[in-house]
Amino acid sequence: MTIEAAPRRIPVMLPALGEQEALAAAEAVRSGWVAQGPRVAAFEAAFAASVGAAHGVAVSSCTTALHLALIAVGVRPGDEVIVPSLSFIATANAVRYVGATPVFADVELSTGNLTVTTIDAVRTPRTRAVIAVHQGGVPAEVSALRAAADRWGVALVEDAACAAGSVMDGRPVGAGALLAAWSFHPRKLLTTGEGGMITTDNAEWAARLRRLREHGMNVSAADRHASGQPILEAYLETGYNYRMTDIQAAIGLVQLGRLGEIVAQRRRLAARYHELLADVAGAVPVRDPAHGRTNFQTFWVLLTDEFGVGRDETLAALAAAGVSARRGIMAAHLEPAYADVSPAPLPVTERITRDSLILPLHHALIEDDQDHIVGTLRRLARR
Repeated sequence: MTIEAAPRRIPVMLPALGEQEALAAAEAVRSGWVAQGPRVAAFEAAFAASVGAAHGVAVSSCTTALHLALIAVGVRPGDEVIVPSLSFIATANAVRYVGATPVFADVELSTGNLTVTTIDAVRTPRTRAVIAVHQGGVPAEVSALRAAADRWGVALVEDAACAAGSVMDGRPVGAGALLAAWSFHPRKLLTTGEGGMITTDNAEWAARLRRLREHGMNVSAADRHASGQPILEAYLETGYNYRMTDIQAAIGLVQLGRLGEIVAQRRRLAARYHELLADVAGAVPVRDPAHGRTNFQTFWVLLTDEFGVGRDETLAALAAAGVSARRGIMAAHLEPAYADVSPAPLPVTERITRDSLILPLHHALIEDDQDHIVGTLRRLARR
């Protein structure tokens, strides 16, 4: 079968960065304050407000955010933390950072997210916390998860790495969360290059998290500088170097101001994908859940038997046509790093990771690109 050549190579993602972000970064450099400082504080306050949280603590990545969140809720060696295997491996790795055991739970097929039922199936007396991922920006049904976690007496940490701009029950994802961890990696809608954030309504936790990200120090470098007087700092506990720079925060502030338009554009493009894929048998695209609205950070398609072509062959055909698609969301328990783990059966997780692929979706995608991508899939399905 001949695959029609694409007019240009279509990338799977591109960060939505422009002149405003470049100018903001340059201004931070010219200011002479490039490490964690006033722009980080401004970004923390603005981002927390945007997701309906009282406090934001900027850190170096979502992975470090998850690590500190688990410390804050008291997870220790010997504890178990329930996580989805269907997630980037950092979710499970953060559990190992604190010496605890990650316990993999299955997910529901339509959203790729944990449910009360899948968590309860693997819960034990050693369960200290659950990390619920808002997978690919699709909001998990956290109202039910929070109620169940309260009933069980376990902490619910939300991995909102992909979910900036997503909505759950009419409120931003992150609103009301015990602790939520965010990513600003270039694949995310809001990027600072690298970087992350923890949001919480708990003032004591926020204060401790700020210490932990800065070596356990009881007063920040910015506060010492602002005082004008010598301050002898103390190091209250073993901490980490998980800081964000003012250069990153300057970019983040610009990106945050553009987040609404970025989400709206992605949702328009996703809606057009849905229209185009309607007649492609066996290609089931991700959609909004009944309880919320996704930012479509990731647009994945699940291939069923009706499609008639395997996922890997489909990826190869798309690549030959100039389309940079990707395999679907990984399953951590299938990676060599977790070969020593014997989880309970995870049939939905394994089906999604085996049979799904991620299609290009970004600010530079045009309708001709979408026509070409779906046209390639349509021809494969009819083969």
